[in-house]
Amino acid sequence: MRILFATGNQNKITEARQVLEPLGHSVEGLVIDGQRPDFDEPKDLGLAAVAEAKITQALSFIQDTEYEGSAILVEDSGIFLDAFPEWPGAESADVEHQIGLAGIIERVNQAGDRGAEYRAVAILSDGDQHWQSDGVCRGTIATQIRGSHGFGYDPIFIPELPGEYSEDSHDESDHDPPNSRTFGELGAEVKNQISHRTRAMKGLSSLLGGPSR
Repeated sequence: MRILFATGNQNKITEARQVLEPLGHSVEGLVIDGQRPDFDEPKDLGLAAVAEAKITQALSFIQDTEYEGSAILVEDSGIFLDAFPEWPGAESADVEHQIGLAGIIERVNQAGDRGAEYRAVAILSDGDQHWQSDGVCRGTIATQIRGSHGFGYDPIFIPELPGEYSEDSHDESDHDPPNSRTFGELGAEVKNQISHRTRAMKGLSSLLGGPSR
């Protein structure tokens, strides 16, 4: 299956390829007339509503183009802070731009609850069939920005690691949990195995079944 991922983020495309291409599907960015399309996103309605809106718009964009008949992949994700229910959520990118990662840390410090999770909603559709999968990665917010890998909130998000990724040593602050790394420190090799987006993509792969012929 030829899959057109409606995103301008190459990191997201890489994560999707790692899960879906072994099944025989190709994954590439959706580009129409040399441009990545812009979407109207109802962010106030949450991640699922944004993903649904994007899939509907993307399918309409490829009508009467060379891409008609291809499958469209959309994904919307955000970070959710336990101290602030459903926030920043679908507004994560806007909030990061407005107050920065340091601003997030400050608010979490004031609230006294460091719990957080990344959530992702992924939808794949060829216009006739429609597959949807969600992914969650639990963790905590660090007390300081650490690491240069990844994007978005990765330098302040400490994921709960499965046992095989646990480490015995960490150059940590006095207040962060022991044996912990932010996604910004862990890098793509680990993140792409356990991230919310990877989990959503693996859910799609299960729904799609065996390798594409």
